[in-house]
Amino acid sequence: MRRAGQSEKIMSKINHVVLLKFKEGTTEETVTQIFDQVLELSENVPGIENYTGGPNNSPEGLAQGFTHAFVITFSDAAARDAYLTNADHGKFKDAALPHVENVAIVDFEV
Repeated sequence: MRRAGQSEKIMSKINHVVLLKFKEGTTEETVTQIFDQVLELSENVPGIENYTGGPNNSPEGLAQGFTHAFVITFSDAAARDAYLTNADHGKFKDAALPHVENVAIVDFEV
């Protein structure tokens, strides 16, 4: 029970932002398969509330070589932490990373 003046702790959602630069020679078919795998993860891993991603189309010229990105929204930090050690996430990384030249990941509370 809350007392007057106490606020209820709200669990913050987490956005998990992944920037990718694929290796030269990586086919569009492979890129599509990788993004399909992320979509599958987003539909099957508990705690994922939203997923979106695609190729960079910014006209600013500040992408620093990153060609694609995706964002996964987790219900909270615990769901994100569980995803990081999830076996299906590990299989995804094992399949995708051989095609990736560079990756950057940033998480933040929503």
